[in-house]
Amino acid sequence: MNNYSKQREIILDVLKQNLIHPTAEEIYQLVIKKNPQISKSTVYRNINILVDLGIIQKISLSTGPDRYDYLYKKHYHAICDKCGEIYDFYYDFDIGQISNELHKEEIKMDVSKIEIHGICENCKSKNY
Repeated sequence: MNNYSKQREIILDVLKQNLIHPTAEEIYQLVIKKNPQISKSTVYRNINILVDLGIIQKISLSTGPDRYDYLYKKHYHAICDKCGEIYDFYYDFDIGQISNELHKEEIKMDVSKIEIHGICENCKSKNY
C-alpha cells in the first residue's frame, strides 16, 4: 500500500472483518470502536484513497448511500432492487469476450464491475 497509514490499516481491517458491504458511515462507526480518536473526515478520506488504489470497491446504488467492499477475491455483486441488499457471487465471466462484443457495438464500459439486479428471496417472500 502506498504511503502506509495506521488509519487506512484500521479501515481495511474493518472491511476485511465485515464483508457486509457497509456504507461509509457504518465503516466509521466500526472504526471508532477500534480507534475513538479518528475523525469522520479521516475515515472518509482514507476510504476514497483505498478505492483509488483499487484495494476496495465502491458500489453505487440507485437508492441509498454508496457501499464498500474489500476485494479479497475476484467476485461480482447481485443487488436486490427492493431492499438494496448486496450479495457476492462468483462466476468466471469471459471478460475478454464481453469486452470484444461491446467494442464491436462501439460501447466503452468497465466490465470488471459486473452487477446483477433482481429481487432477493427475502423480498420475494414478502410479495414485493
